[in-house]
Amino acid sequence: MLTKNVLSYIAGFLDGDGCIMLQLIRRHDYVLGYQIRASVVFYQDTRYRNFLEWLKEELSYGYVRNRNDGISEYTIVGLKPARKVIQKLLPYLKLKSPQAKLAIKVINEALKEKKLTPVKLIFLARKVDYFAKLNYSKKRTNTSQVVEKFLKSKNISFDPVSTDSRFDRDEIAQKM
Repeated sequence: MLTKNVLSYIAGFLDGDGCIMLQLIRRHDYVLGYQIRASVVFYQDTRYRNFLEWLKEELSYGYVRNRNDGISEYTIVGLKPARKVIQKLLPYLKLKSPQAKLAIKVINEALKEKKLTPVKLIFLARKVDYFAKLNYSKKRTNTSQVVEKFLKSKNISFDPVSTDSRFDRDEIAQKM
């Protein structure tokens, strides 16, 4: 059982040397061609990898790896594991609180359906687009527009009225 002090410490570490991510991942084995991936990542100089191993023991998910640039990463990937970790840390987050709240909402929406519809995928993809802005993401290639273009190219129909651009950051901000 994680104490409030430990959770607070881990949240502070995530605020400073970590990242909450939502991504659109191209999947050739998926009917709709894309999945929404949630991740929580902590970064540390490889000399302190043992600290990341301690985090992994405390949080019970994910894996630790060494990168080629002298940095180690502790990564938790998956909608359910990421949600569990984010929910535990949310009360203690400061800088990444907006990302955490939005990530939980997107993950909950994605998990609500057993099978994503094209409309739901585009709706969630737009939320992922906004999430990327919260993280100052610059190198994204998979966006909601790319997903829409893919669906159209495969003649997968979706209702444009339900997926129009009325979804925006103000809607998210009001619900947070």
